[in-house]
Amino acid sequence: MKILKSRKALSPVVASIILIAVTVAVSIAVAAWMGALTIGFMGSSAVTITNVKFETGTPKYINCTLKNTGTNMVTIAVIKINNSPVDASKVQFDSAHSSGSYASGATGWVRIEYEWVAGNPYKIDFYDSSGQVVGSYQANAPQ
Repeated sequence: MKILKSRKALSPVVASIILIAVTVAVSIAVAAWMGALTIGFMGSSAVTITNVKFETGTPKYINCTLKNTGTNMVTIAVIKINNSPVDASKVQFDSAHSSGSYASGATGWVRIEYEWVAGNPYKIDFYDSSGQVVGSYQANAPQ
């Protein structure tokens, strides 16, 4: 058998670099794929504020209509208006959600006793028990 001396093979260094590059590329692809699967299984927590009404009288109230648009149950633990927490004794949930818990797709209302001023802007944030904002709404009080 005749050995061909004119043919050259890859050097071991170049072959090693190619193998490492392919391994890294495949591992990144697998990690991205697994990450996408985990996000789908974890679900989401989100509350949409569909309506806000400012109620006059003594005391004044802000009424919010809520809908859980996430896939997880949401329990509203803290409500902040203009970044100031509202005292829990001044918050009233509808009878179906008296604990502040909303299943996925559930709708309800929250009544907040708050001395608002006509014409001023108000930002209302709803936080879940983990301290994450699950819903936010900005509105101006009526004149």
